[in-house]
Amino acid sequence: MQRSLADSRVKFRHLQCFLAVAQFGSVQRAAGSLSITQPAVSKTVAELEDILGVKLFERGRHGAVPTREGQLFMPHASACVSALRQGVNLLARAEGAAAATLEVGVLPTVAGALIPPVLKRFASLWPRVIVRLATGANPELLERLKAGTIEFAIGRLADPERMVGLSFEQLFSEPLVAVVRAGHPLDVTSGLPPAALQDFPVVLPPFGTLIRQSADSLLSAWGVLPLSAFVEVLSVSTGRALTLENDAVWFVPLSAVEYELTHGMFVRLPLPFAGTDEPVGLIRRSDTQPSPVGRAFIDAVREVAQARMAASGGNAAGKVTRKRVRGRTPAS
Repeated sequence: MQRSLADSRVKFRHLQCFLAVAQFGSVQRAAGSLSITQPAVSKTVAELEDILGVKLFERGRHGAVPTREGQLFMPHASACVSALRQGVNLLARAEGAAAATLEVGVLPTVAGALIPPVLKRFASLWPRVIVRLATGANPELLERLKAGTIEFAIGRLADPERMVGLSFEQLFSEPLVAVVRAGHPLDVTSGLPPAALQDFPVVLPPFGTLIRQSADSLLSAWGVLPLSAFVEVLSVSTGRALTLENDAVWFVPLSAVEYELTHGMFVRLPLPFAGTDEPVGLIRRSDTQPSPVGRAFIDAVREVAQARMAASGGNAAGKVTRKRVRGRTPAS
């Protein structure tokens, strides 16, 4: 088949279904994300494979895994979908007749403190935009970004193999804290013994996350023996409820509990937090450029991040550290 003929037969729905299956590793989950039936997704992907003359997925008990050809095709399909979205957004900005749509990924532990002031700045410039916020663990956000279902993410610098094809621009450093409700038996200013945790529920970030590594390091430095029972959760609302209602000790990034600390609902425990800071930054694909609406949102994120650094006595306002990670260059 002539390549020009194949090009003319590839439609947006083909690329959309292909990228959804690649992201979720499952035809069923891809169908759910697109709000169409599973047979429709399977048929559309099969059509694309027939048009291209290659097999794009290996299907088995463990789902759908992209073949070598599927992996080669993925960044180009994603770039095509991204370019189309940029064009639609640009027309929406120019005509003012239809709302543009922006897909952004953000860590749930960061979203509460960062997104409200970002949206306030952003909405003053782009009042007719639908902003879709996808929250999830860092690995999930990176997979969504590579699949092209979000334009960029606000997350953490991951291992080099996960950052292939992505760039990371540091915005600020996020310290870990341990908090309890005001009036909790452990609400003391000093002299907290390591054994004190044994009498209360402990809430930790999920195993395998960077903030969990910081929490484990903190507990070790404090001299706490391995815990025999604890709760793992990434949800900020669940962690908040457990802390308020169950007398839990919650190990969590500071931005997730800024409101409660400011309003006296939570207090920080006096623990050795040195060295627990983790960088938070903008993560983008190296092979695409942000849309006009995306650039405006990124500018708002940078402004808010710089204000946070200035307020916390960190780096000078206006100074943003930028890191670009490609291939297998070790994370700095």
